[in-house]
Amino acid sequence: MQVFLWGALPYITLVSLIGGLFWRHRYDKFGWTTRSSESYESRLLNIASPMFHYGILFVLVGHLMGLFVPQSWTDALGLSEHAYHLLSLFGGTAAGVLTVAGILMLIYRRRTKAAVFRATTRNDKVMYVFLLAAILLGMYAKLSHSSISHGYNYRDTIAPWARGIFSLNPQPERMEGVPVEYQIHAVIGMLLIALVPFTRLVHMFSAPIQYLFRPYIVYRFRDPKQLGERAPRRGWERIDF
Repeated sequence: MQVFLWGALPYITLVSLIGGLFWRHRYDKFGWTTRSSESYESRLLNIASPMFHYGILFVLVGHLMGLFVPQSWTDALGLSEHAYHLLSLFGGTAAGVLTVAGILMLIYRRRTKAAVFRATTRNDKVMYVFLLAAILLGMYAKLSHSSISHGYNYRDTIAPWARGIFSLNPQPERMEGVPVEYQIHAVIGMLLIALVPFTRLVHMFSAPIQYLFRPYIVYRFRDPKQLGERAPRRGWERIDF
């Protein structure tokens, strides 16, 4: 089981992610979207969506930094292990709380607004379950193995295992002594990554690069004050050249 979870499952996840993205772009290009429901309800969305997106961005940056920046690099920059622990504890918890609050508000919005609920797919429901579970378990793992003075140093075990995946040397034995909360968090995280191409989360891989090179869009409007008090006439307006 250890070999499967930490030696095989990471590569199954990558195959699902890369293959799913290729399949989605090839056969469901027009479905590659957030499927926005803003037209049904915008008040709650304007609050919950920024909370979720900023929170999940900080969570992602924290994970990338913790897993793929070796401890020797942060030591060389003068960031001690205790300082890094405090940054991870308080910064990560704040980002997690912001993300969870955003997700819960989005779920509440979908459940209480009939039009939004009708637009919710089965994939959306599965996505919310895995996303919420991954964030909550990650916060629980961190808080249950941390105090102000010290905490579990995952950069000695989980981080080398994660980096080893991309060098084709995952070393499953590094995960044997990892607290079970971190192990469950890692498994759910991998399953969530594998599901990304088949949910609305696929939009995170979209970059509007074409907007940098397209022509300007000029918007024109007619000021009612400039038209006077004349009542609008039916039919085409005559244009003078």
